[in-house]
Amino acid sequence: MSKNMIAESKIYFKYLRMHLLSGMEYKGWWLMLIQVLVVVVSDPIATVLLFSRFGNIGEWSVAHIILVYSLAVASFGLAESFCRGFDYFPWHLLRSGDFDRLLLRPRSLFVQVAASRFHLHRLVRPITGICAAGWALHELGVQLTPGKTVILIMALAGGCVMYCGVFVLTSGLAFFTIKGLDWIYLLTNASYQITRCPEPYMPRVLKSVFSFMLPMLFISFYPAAAVCGWDYPAWLGYLSLPAGAAFLGLSLLVWRIGVRHYKSTGS
Repeated sequence: MSKNMIAESKIYFKYLRMHLLSGMEYKGWWLMLIQVLVVVVSDPIATVLLFSRFGNIGEWSVAHIILVYSLAVASFGLAESFCRGFDYFPWHLLRSGDFDRLLLRPRSLFVQVAASRFHLHRLVRPITGICAAGWALHELGVQLTPGKTVILIMALAGGCVMYCGVFVLTSGLAFFTIKGLDWIYLLTNASYQITRCPEPYMPRVLKSVFSFMLPMLFISFYPAAAVCGWDYPAWLGYLSLPAGAAFLGLSLLVWRIGVRHYKSTGS
């Protein structure tokens, strides 16, 4: 790691620490933790009730679904926590003209934008997702080995990187659309909902979209299949990080094109 990367990393975590301390100045900051926890826990209740009423779908039980779903949710939560600035970028930096100030600073634009927002309560989502994955693995009788643990860690890292790419892509497109696009939520909040559907019963079109356009299956289903020993090639479970990195790379390309075409607000 170069000295420049180390310096940028220090600045990034200083930004996060500043946002963390400022947020905790509010006496009711812990209420936001409860709010997010209720939302995250209640989100898959419909799926759980569906399985409890009608039973399993073939070999698929509720534990199978929760495992795949929780990996996606935890990945999204990590990206939402540590790359939140790009989610806010179209409205709070670009349209307001504050992005001009960032351009004047001799620091990485990526670091400045990514660390411009940080909310402690967003960490509830990845923590809850990881706990749900642990419960599902226990219900499925899966014994974690060092190799399986590595696959799960790579899945979370790859998913986090992929969703960071979604936020970066949104911000890159905002240079040409003035504000964020509503359909971009299909790639964020709505995307991990697809993991509630068992992959064998998923339409071929959706399989293609969430494998090659947005690699959702590579950061959730295939790692789960590799860890649990489902009837899929085990090597697919190791592609989560490369797939997420590839998507982030394409998103950064869009972002850089947008920055080059940016015209100052003049404010």
